[in-house]
Amino acid sequence: MKAKRIYTPRRPDMTKELRPQMANSRTSRIEAEQRLDQRMPPAPAASSYSGAEGDTMTLTDHHNSNDRTIAVAPSPSPAVERSSVTIPQYSRRAIFAIWAAAALPMAALAWIVAPHMASSSHASNPLVRALLVCLTAGLVWQFVLVVALVWFEQRSLRWTTLRDALWLRAPRKPKTGKRGGKMWWIVLPLVVALAAEELIPTFAQPANRDFGTFIGSTAGHAFMHGAWGWFALILVMMTFNTVLGEELLFRGFLLPRMNGAFGDRDWVANGVLFAGYHMHEPWVIIPSVIVDTFVLAGASKRYRSAWVGIAVHSAQSVFFAVLLLALVVK
Repeated sequence: MKAKRIYTPRRPDMTKELRPQMANSRTSRIEAEQRLDQRMPPAPAASSYSGAEGDTMTLTDHHNSNDRTIAVAPSPSPAVERSSVTIPQYSRRAIFAIWAAAALPMAALAWIVAPHMASSSHASNPLVRALLVCLTAGLVWQFVLVVALVWFEQRSLRWTTLRDALWLRAPRKPKTGKRGGKMWWIVLPLVVALAAEELIPTFAQPANRDFGTFIGSTAGHAFMHGAWGWFALILVMMTFNTVLGEELLFRGFLLPRMNGAFGDRDWVANGVLFAGYHMHEPWVIIPSVIVDTFVLAGASKRYRSAWVGIAVHSAQSVFFAVLLLALVVK
């Protein structure tokens, strides 16, 4: 008996019909991707940018194997200063010790050593001569003190170390951190403010001890006439007074290290210490507290630059030096 054959209809082979369509679909997709690649710029393989104005970025074209260099605009974000110098914060005892190392020798030179030298001199104006020599020596000592303190702290006297350790940078804009440029214009109103210090009343000073009063007298004119040697010594004294001595010590070294002991009022404490340092000429203490605290200490702290105090203080010295030169050549 034959088995009954059951007919099962065969399913149609759809692949033969779909293959052309799939091939066409793949071709269309590849062509579309190629057209898209032609429209889009090639992606860069590598780029470098330092963030400073005027820098460039190098882009590599994968399709043409060509490098292109394009200018990149600077970022408006605040500038970040990088320094390998760490400025430590000093205790109040250390701060007062450094202050005493500068103030006490100046007082001793002015009130003990200079009168002793004058008593043994037979020249005219002996006390003025002795004070010029002694105070110049005291200001030079302050420079030596700063150098020794930086060496003890940083173990280096390279310019990059001195620059960062003593705030010897251009004034910095508080909001953006940008240094230099138009920020130097802040010096002009500060110079005017410092000149106003002369208008503040104070107690009377001895005529033979205050050099400004002495120079305005007939004896002072006679003393400076043709005195090129004394003029040179006075220039040295002025240089160590406003550049390498007082300002470098108080605004360059002490001020950056006082925040830990005095907080946000460190510039006020710095101004008070600077005023009290003038025991060698106590008649300037009151005006110094009122004016120098804001004009020298406050401005140096706000703009993070000892150059601000140095420039403002030196303007006074330059004006005085011109007047002295006129007396010398008169």
